[in-house]
Amino acid sequence: MNFTGSNILSVEQFDLDSIQQIFATADRMQPYARRQKRTKVLDGAILGNLFFEASTRTRVSFGTAFNLLGGEVRETTGMESSALAKGESLYDTARVLSSYSDVIAMRHPKSGSVAEFAQGSRVPVINGGDGANEHPTQALLDLYTIKKELAYHGHLIDGMHICMMGDLKYGRTVHSLSRLLALYKNIRFTLISPQELAMPDSVLAVLDQAGHRVTITDQVSGSSDADIVYQTRIQQERFTTPQEADQYRGKFRLNSEIYTKHYKPNTVIMHPLPRDSRAEANELDNDLNQHPNLAIFRQADNGVLIRMALFALTLGVAEQVEKYDCEVNWYSDKRNSY
Repeated sequence: MNFTGSNILSVEQFDLDSIQQIFATADRMQPYARRQKRTKVLDGAILGNLFFEASTRTRVSFGTAFNLLGGEVRETTGMESSALAKGESLYDTARVLSSYSDVIAMRHPKSGSVAEFAQGSRVPVINGGDGANEHPTQALLDLYTIKKELAYHGHLIDGMHICMMGDLKYGRTVHSLSRLLALYKNIRFTLISPQELAMPDSVLAVLDQAGHRVTITDQVSGSSDADIVYQTRIQQERFTTPQEADQYRGKFRLNSEIYTKHYKPNTVIMHPLPRDSRAEANELDNDLNQHPNLAIFRQADNGVLIRMALFALTLGVAEQVEKYDCEVNWYSDKRNSY
């Protein structure tokens, strides 16, 4: 695809060539993310970081990625602090705020809202998550992490076995990631969830059409040869009441004992974060924190690289990044995660 000036709204936009272009660009961003160098390629550019739904990693990593390219960030957080709370339409908001920005990253609790916003925007819009629908940048960073983690163990994405576990109905990260993985060959999917929180039929249809093997179960056993186990939290914000979500909380925990019993020694553990560490949930136990196959923090680090790459590509400066680099003046020790 031609990235320059384009919106990034859905994983449906990508083919394997465009994914490879994003990943190659992300690889080149590593010296800047690790503060070994800095670049001013986006000096003077402004990111409108519009997060109308709660976020920590996604919001901060979008801002960090833009700052690391030399740009400036203006933020709006929460629906109540915006004119949307006064009844302003997404179109009007887009027309105004896009005049203040060169690119916009947006999260909104309603499915399809970011695409609706983009119709009124004068600048590229990047989807930071729209309800239970999609999260394309998370899917890209997840895929990038899977590629790197498997390569470390001498494996490829083609032919791998991935286990997705937890809230697969409302978990937009697994929806988007599954659609990207459908582009690859001969992947086995084991989908573990309560029946009420199963993967949507629309996603299953994509995997079936692509010829991948899918096993649907509510039992952890049967995924012992998985290369990746990708866990998601119960998406409490998608339920009508907290009590409704509570009946599923803590059903699919992963700790050192369960991991050792049900997975092979080099199975990579992933989670889009935040993980729910409350005692009644404890979905990903702290006893795994020092486990070498726990990739959740490497995963989060990769989010900055992917978002840097998308900013550079959509603003047409991907080939100019090194031209504007210079030395870092302060002490920094951003250790290589791999």
